[in-house]
Amino acid sequence: MELSGTRRGLVAGAALAVVLAGAILTSPEAVFSRAAWLVADPVRLLAAAVAFAVVRPLLAWPTTLLAILLGYGLGVAGFPIALALVTLTSVPPFLLARRLGGDGDVAAAGAAFVDRAGGVRSVIASRLVPAPSDVVSVAAGVAGVRLPAFLVGTAIGEVPWVLAGIVVGVSAETLTAGAVADVADPRLVVAAALAAVLLVAPTAYDWYLERGVGGVNEDR
Repeated sequence: MELSGTRRGLVAGAALAVVLAGAILTSPEAVFSRAAWLVADPVRLLAAAVAFAVVRPLLAWPTTLLAILLGYGLGVAGFPIALALVTLTSVPPFLLARRLGGDGDVAAAGAAFVDRAGGVRSVIASRLVPAPSDVVSVAAGVAGVRLPAFLVGTAIGEVPWVLAGIVVGVSAETLTAGAVADVADPRLVVAAALAAVLLVAPTAYDWYLERGVGGVNEDR
């Protein structure tokens, strides 16, 4: 059964309130304070990482914390596991946005751009931009990106951030939630943002020319 616009707004508002409350009342420090105990047993560490990935969307924790934790415990070998979990933990916000979103000019513009650029390329570019992961997931859902394209685009676009998180975890003597700031190295941020621009610039430029030419023709 489809939700009315009012009920969608109420549900979305309630979901946002839960996320904000979780972010305020809880902290990943509860996990990181037990990092030494977790990494002492690889099975225990993997179980904790999976649990972390499950609750993360509800608590608005950064996805890179998963990479940092697994880098700390497993080293470089934790990269594929971290990338898989980061991709999967991004799905709930995406599906919620697809269920509740889809109306309005912003959604229409997003859907139009995705149609032109392609779902995978749009998601990759969005992931490369240093924006909160859940914001990107919600935007992709609102724009109507299909789930397979979302998964592939997220897995590719998150590679530099997950790799940076792994490196931070490997080099850390002790873990704190503040380690996430070390992932945002200015050089990495600039390089990733530039890659995102180059990825979608041709499509954006062609779209601009078409709209510009169309606008000129309509005025004549």
